[in-house]
Amino acid sequence: MVPPPASPAPQPSADAPWPVREVNAKVKAWIERLGHIWVEGQVTQVNAKPSWRLSYLTLRDPEEEASVQVTCSTSVLTGMATPVKDGDRVVVYGKPAFYAGRGSFSLWVTDIRHVGVGELLARIERIRTQMYAEGLADPGRKRPLPFLPRRVGLITGRGSAAERDVLAVARNRWPAVDFAIINTAVQGAQAVPEVIHALHTLQNTPGVDVIIIARGGGSVEDLLPFSEEALARAVADCPIPVVSAIGHEPDHPVLDDVADVRAATPTDAAKKVVPDVQLELQQLAAARERSAQALRGWVATEQRHLQALRSRPVLADPTTLIRRGQEDLARSTEQMRRIIRHLIDRHTHDVASLRARVAALGPAATLQRGYAIVQAQPHGGAAPFVVTSYSEVPKATRLRVRLADGSLEAVTTDSTPAD
Repeated sequence: MVPPPASPAPQPSADAPWPVREVNAKVKAWIERLGHIWVEGQVTQVNAKPSWRLSYLTLRDPEEEASVQVTCSTSVLTGMATPVKDGDRVVVYGKPAFYAGRGSFSLWVTDIRHVGVGELLARIERIRTQMYAEGLADPGRKRPLPFLPRRVGLITGRGSAAERDVLAVARNRWPAVDFAIINTAVQGAQAVPEVIHALHTLQNTPGVDVIIIARGGGSVEDLLPFSEEALARAVADCPIPVVSAIGHEPDHPVLDDVADVRAATPTDAAKKVVPDVQLELQQLAAARERSAQALRGWVATEQRHLQALRSRPVLADPTTLIRRGQEDLARSTEQMRRIIRHLIDRHTHDVASLRARVAALGPAATLQRGYAIVQAQPHGGAAPFVVTSYSEVPKATRLRVRLADGSLEAVTTDSTPAD
């Protein structure tokens, strides 16, 4: 850090202002205290001729709207193995200089070096790692593409092959597709701010449902803008799905990681964003045919079921059930009658058999064989009883003798025991 001056200079006032030369001198003194420094940036403008003693460059920050003028000896540029051109990423060694005569600032450079591919790739990987660490490349936060976007935003170079490929493929797949196209620089120092500005513009454009950022490949140095942290964060913050179509498979830019969809080429991006109308119509026709076949099959099945139901006797002649019921009732009635007749016949036979046995064992049969039943009729109105012993009837007892064909009245005159 630059140490402050030993004693503060007297402050100017309206009564004692500093002249311009003094202001420039003081500024020059402060700036030159920085000493020699290394600065990295992107070359945006080179003003050099072999006949000039000094050459002038503009060194720009690739992520911000910041630049610095660079002054160097022309021999520094001519002595480089690879000439410096617009868009090159370089590291310069120089001393901040302030020219008091015209009040301008620049870096007086004595060494200019190209940033090697290895250093660029390492820087890209650091940014990529940071994006993943912050979750900006998390697959869970990526948004799906709309099936049929109302309007497609396209950010690409003016008159580029990428623009032609996207438009040709998209309109071939869906002729009615609508594009909102913004042409920007796709390499060099202006690429990042222009692409970010175009991204913000399309976010606020009505009807834009998806945004394609397209470029037709290139070297690692050419694709550096698409690995800048500022652009990666702008894409991650975009509320509309973004498709990255940079077209560089090896060492793909960071934009591919934070975009919602990565396309291998601009043509692939058009295929991913815009559906194929012919294919969709074919699929729709196939779906309609499958639905019609399914419906016809269902109707045919239901007709067969209905025909089967109609062919059943019960539906062909509704009185069939009644007739069957009548027949069943008649059979049941006849069966019951047979059972009842059988029971009656059996019981009649049983009664006849019992009657015959009773007749055989009863007194009538005995009387037919010459026997008689003697009943005593006591005096005094007592109930008559069958005489079974001579001792039961005294003399003068009235007797009723029952024979097979009638009865006799008698009176006892004497009684004797059996021999």
